[in-house]
Amino acid sequence: MRGWRGGRAVGAVVAAVAVLGAFGCEAAPPGGRASAPAAPLSGDSAPGPGTATDAAGPADAAGRPVALVYRGPAACEGCAEAAAEMLGRGGFAVRFVGPGERVRFGRAALAGVALYVQPGGTNGQEVGAAWRLLRREEGFSPDLVRDFVRGGGRYLGLCMGGYLAGDPGYDLLPGDSGQYIRSQGASVSGEGDQLVEVAWRGRPQRMYFQDGPYFDVDGPGTQVLARYTNQRPAAVVAAYGAGRVAVSGPHPEAPAQWYEDYHLPDQSPSSAALGEDLLHTLMAPAAAPAPPAPGPAPASGPAPASPPVPAPVSPPAPPSAH
Repeated sequence: MRGWRGGRAVGAVVAAVAVLGAFGCEAAPPGGRASAPAAPLSGDSAPGPGTATDAAGPADAAGRPVALVYRGPAACEGCAEAAAEMLGRGGFAVRFVGPGERVRFGRAALAGVALYVQPGGTNGQEVGAAWRLLRREEGFSPDLVRDFVRGGGRYLGLCMGGYLAGDPGYDLLPGDSGQYIRSQGASVSGEGDQLVEVAWRGRPQRMYFQDGPYFDVDGPGTQVLARYTNQRPAAVVAAYGAGRVAVSGPHPEAPAQWYEDYHLPDQSPSSAALGEDLLHTLMAPAAAPAPPAPGPAPASGPAPASPPVPAPVSPPAPPSAH
């Protein structure tokens, strides 16, 4: 069930945990207007011509990797659709999973899927409460997602989905998440929709932000793509088993309408390029393991195909000041 707060249609989850001090990252437009849903494909998918999905992996009949995007009470109105639009541009076929969708949680839901996406949430509830909402959904188990990623799948967490990549949540990160606006030296304050300054691969960028997390992470295979001005990581890609996890505190998927609704300078073109970079990095083939110690020759058999390496994406030039 969706509620209303200050004239904004909101989903039932988000952020703020006493331990983390984390608050939710609502990004739904005011007045209940949601980002337009991606065009359907085979009933519940969204196509796109992008190139972020060059890595080999599960694909649909047209050869596009399949992304499963959560849409339900633990996501804000319009957040799942905005994520789907970004994925569609990146070349994914998109399916939605949730209580009102054709696809429901269960082992079968992740069969043939390359990427699971936990989109942004809404303001006013603790992360623990959001996590409980997810856990109440029929067929849901955190081990579904953990096992999926551990076995070589990918997880993308945007804002609230970044909080839930930590604890409480899926516990996929080599560390945890925290509330950026309460971190020492944070450049923004308050839970409202605003722009935040980050350095994305060293280049200054402004991005749509609504009380998103920072990430306190460290471990083999961890890449920090963006940092806030206080040097806290804002976007990270990390290994989890044979798979990978990507999280972002700001919203690279934010469409132009979100900026317009909150009277913010439109950063959607540059943010779209950052989202493409995030997807490229997430979907790139995992680093090859170290060669085994000398021993008996393995039994003969077909060698697994080597996935192609995605073309690198250069971050956009810094946006002009407004």
